[in-house]
Amino acid sequence: MQTSNSLALPVGTTLDRFINKQQEAFPYSTGELSQLLRDIALASKIINREINRAGLIDITGAFGSNNVQGEAQQKLDIIANIRFIRALVNGGQVVGILSEEDDEIIQTGNVNSKYVVAMDPLDGSSNIDVNVSIGTIFSIYRRVSEIGTPATSEDFLQGGRKQVAAGYILYGSSTIMVYSTGKGVNAFTYENSLGEYFLSHTSMEMPQDGKIYSVNEAYFNQFSNPIRQFIENLRNESGCMARYIGSLVADFHRNLLKGGIYLYPPTRKASNGKLRLLYECYPLAYLIEQAGGKASNGQEDILDIVPTSIHQRTIVYLGSEKLVDKLTSDLDAFNNTIVQQLATSL
Repeated sequence: MQTSNSLALPVGTTLDRFINKQQEAFPYSTGELSQLLRDIALASKIINREINRAGLIDITGAFGSNNVQGEAQQKLDIIANIRFIRALVNGGQVVGILSEEDDEIIQTGNVNSKYVVAMDPLDGSSNIDVNVSIGTIFSIYRRVSEIGTPATSEDFLQGGRKQVAAGYILYGSSTIMVYSTGKGVNAFTYENSLGEYFLSHTSMEMPQDGKIYSVNEAYFNQFSNPIRQFIENLRNESGCMARYIGSLVADFHRNLLKGGIYLYPPTRKASNGKLRLLYECYPLAYLIEQAGGKASNGQEDILDIVPTSIHQRTIVYLGSEKLVDKLTSDLDAFNNTIVQQLATSL
């Protein structure tokens, strides 16, 4: 009796196996970073379970307090924060954690560990009430403080170029973990019945151009003239389509795959930008550069911004190389015109 070939197809490469193979490529690797990535994956599996049953066990909606950013915390924000902290503490590879949900650095007690993690445990959590995709963003650094001592702010203020790994988990129609250790970007899709992540996207490359722009157009009248003109040109001349979910990880993931640009320019309410530099913009900028895209604040690459505080905010433009280059060129031209006008008036 012959069986269909489809019945014996391989299930693919698991995240653990992929991490092990990458580790073998570095003869002096001792495994701490590999274990840290496994700890993050474990926490994300737990969060995936909580999200999938959120409507059944009353963990949707607001918690009733604000985080350090002044934003209303959702119940799932608290749950995700606790789950990730526990996984990282118990994993033993992290000396300190910086979370969007906490004012200060969280000391794990693992003072002999070599790494620190900055994270947004659950970005876009208010969308869970309406079943919209949300995500986790993380950034990993090798500590600069002395081994055997607690983590310090200097461990987190090294700058984006010092990241040794970064990634995100998207909880949507499927759950996907995307990360890079500086050797390209790979994505792993979670298989619920087996409880494993499997390699689904290898060596991801962002298209150099795209037809999608993602921006909250409710603030359009608050944007500067060059930003408004750039958006109008995308609509009217380039034939671009607006796609804005309002969940950073989901918007970023779509544009990474299809090409496009994500914009969070300054507004009257957020003149320095809204998104956080260390645990939102740095990790996504790291990933997008690894995939061939660009990340800028309009004046310099996001990864070149010198951080001054652990909860610092920034203006950010993330996207395909041609679109980001066009935007920064427009901004430069506008600023040069202003300077010339001021010089003439003097």
